[in-house]
Amino acid sequence: MADLHRWILAIRPKTLPAAAGPVLVGTALAFRDQGLAILPALCALGIAFLLQIGVNLANDYFDSIKGIDTQERLGPTRVTQSGLITPTGVKAAMWCALALAMVLGLVLVMRGGWPVLVIGAACILAALGYSGGPYPLASHGLGDLFVFIFFGLVAVGGTYYVQTLQLTWRVIAMAVMVGLPITAIIVVNNLRDVHTDHKAGKYTLAVILGAKGSKLEYTLLLLSAFVMPFICWNIGWASAWILLTWLCFPLCWGLIKQVWSSPISSALNAVLAKTAAFSLLYNVLLSIGIVIG
Repeated sequence: MADLHRWILAIRPKTLPAAAGPVLVGTALAFRDQGLAILPALCALGIAFLLQIGVNLANDYFDSIKGIDTQERLGPTRVTQSGLITPTGVKAAMWCALALAMVLGLVLVMRGGWPVLVIGAACILAALGYSGGPYPLASHGLGDLFVFIFFGLVAVGGTYYVQTLQLTWRVIAMAVMVGLPITAIIVVNNLRDVHTDHKAGKYTLAVILGAKGSKLEYTLLLLSAFVMPFICWNIGWASAWILLTWLCFPLCWGLIKQVWSSPISSALNAVLAKTAAFSLLYNVLLSIGIVIG
């Protein structure tokens, strides 16, 4: 049981809803366009989970061996830095997760051809390059952008494409909606670690912008997620049912007030968890609005 608990800490199951949300929305869009395909949808969900786990393990491993994760960190326990699992074990698990994602990806490549192969290769490279490699994205202010691209545009668009074998501007617009609140998760995560990251030489966007700039980014991301449904409704890309997303605006406003009032401390862990829950709720409401509409 102790070993199981260590591995649960390592894979960070609380982050998995962020991987599931985009697949849910992409599948809802495919259903709306009469292109729902169950097996590709399930494969996309499995790949999303495995890539998320792979990214988590890579982040745990690389941040530890580079000295970024120290005893001063304010976030949850990291298994490599704390010695709960050996670096070799974490690295092996990372490669296993990514290898399983590639195996499932072959099913989608057989269905969607070379575009799916290109997308899959990009996802694997991004998973490794987020924290590792000669130019770690997260350490050079690019983490937020790549989270938006891969958890929003790629995840939603890719899920829709492997089911319908087409892509439209409407789908891309919905993918933008999904990417906004998910990016807010990494923003508050980096805001919490802004001091320790700066000390370790990890220049996340939060370090570059500073605490106030990062809080402003968080605010704009969440508010934009409620502007986009109005735009899509007004230009005829969605029905009024898409405004169901506004049911979670009170939660959004509470999070914005909380992130501005919270000190840079472990208190932001609660904001992080609530932001992840908000992201999932937003994506569920968006999916319901798409299907009903």
